[in-house]
Amino acid sequence: MTHTSLDGTRSVWAALGGDPALVSRVSAVVRANALPARLPARELARACVGACALAAAELTAARTGQAVPTVRIDDGAVATAFTSERHLLVDGRAPVAFAPLSRFWRTADGWVRTHANYPHHQAALQAALGISDPSVDSVAARLAERSAVEVESAVYAAGGLAVALRTPQEWAAHPQGVAVAERPLLSRERTAEGPARAVPELTGTPALPAAGLRVLDLTRVIAGPVATRTLALLGADVLRVDSPRLPELPDQHADTGFGKRSATLDLTERADRRTFDELLARADVVVTGYRPGALDRFGLTPEALAERRPGVVVAQLSAWGGYGPWAGRRGFDSLVQVATGIAAVEGSAEQPGALPAQALDHGTGYLLAAAVLRSLTEQVAGDGGARCVRLALARTAGWLMAAGGAGDSDGSDGPDGGNGAGSSYDPGPWLAETGSSLGRLRHALPPVSFSGGPANWSRPPDRWGADTPEWGREEPTRAERDSASCLPGLAP
Repeated sequence: MTHTSLDGTRSVWAALGGDPALVSRVSAVVRANALPARLPARELARACVGACALAAAELTAARTGQAVPTVRIDDGAVATAFTSERHLLVDGRAPVAFAPLSRFWRTADGWVRTHANYPHHQAALQAALGISDPSVDSVAARLAERSAVEVESAVYAAGGLAVALRTPQEWAAHPQGVAVAERPLLSRERTAEGPARAVPELTGTPALPAAGLRVLDLTRVIAGPVATRTLALLGADVLRVDSPRLPELPDQHADTGFGKRSATLDLTERADRRTFDELLARADVVVTGYRPGALDRFGLTPEALAERRPGVVVAQLSAWGGYGPWAGRRGFDSLVQVATGIAAVEGSAEQPGALPAQALDHGTGYLLAAAVLRSLTEQVAGDGGARCVRLALARTAGWLMAAGGAGDSDGSDGPDGGNGAGSSYDPGPWLAETGSSLGRLRHALPPVSFSGGPANWSRPPDRWGADTPEWGREEPTRAERDSASCLPGLAP
């Protein structure tokens, strides 16, 4: 069977309910050395970004009354964006991606991977293991005495994060693996009826299809912030709200905070809850990235939000999905790779491996943004009512595993617009430098690109939690539009 560079984009676009004829508006630049892996990570990344860019182009057409702009996806831009946290420099300093206790460990019968980047997760890991010394040697010695599944259960019970290494076959037989496999790549549903979304005609340059829309960002870590960072690129007024009791990693925020504002509110405090309710009353999109059900007590179920804010689009993201025995568990990309068999496939008999990027996080983030954009397009086109879209990292992993060895064609020009660009890949053309209150930032440029669209964010990230919890003005200034239309370092 011959695979082409846009097969994945067609598949994702179909899952989003898009018109299949629009995929003809997309072309791809294939770079063979981008995101090399045994699994088709490059194809997954291209498909997620391609579908997101096409969804942005489609919404642009819906708001301008013109033809859908053409989309061009370059593997170089995509690979650089999917490893954005590795390219980030803050005043020349490279961030530390993982804490010392976030790693693979040998156990008595196999391997386990832990995640302890946050202080409370490290404390839970130490409590589960019954150790006061957080040194690598101390943890390694204790884990070597126990089975991987025993460690997984004990650390989870203590509120920490650890997952036993499983083969694809073991995950397929696991109750959570079975539950995930039964679900589609993404789910989309109407939660309430309502009129079409009224938005002004889109004008100005660059085209910002999400201009005038307010996005309440209740996400953390990578996938959710990547989705909202993308919506901010496209002109949305994105306000991220966090609890002041749940600290964020500064470098992580610097990477994913472009285009957005950041505020903190304690929803257990009456005054902050009132402020939050005022924000909700004017939000067009609410994006959540916490465990399923974790925010329900604050009236943030899709049904409650549809009643409070008619026409709202709710986008929900989780690690394992809102179903199966692991529905209530926390999770991160690295742990999902271990559970679902990806680490086994990418590794060897001596050592588990990993994808060349946190591709589940980044890919799911672009899928989430694409689902939001498609929902907005449907509303603008007259199919009103509130919407809810749901995605899970584990389901994205299942999609990647099912794709198996599916690869590209030879990269030559073909009917899908594929364009071979040789085997070289240098991230330099897709990196830029921007001044900010955090310092001078070297960062990856956005990979979502369509004719007439923005090439960069209108603002750099500010300090986490530094902004007032209120909505900004509806339209960007001319200076911001001009800034977004610049093309620093982009490849021709």
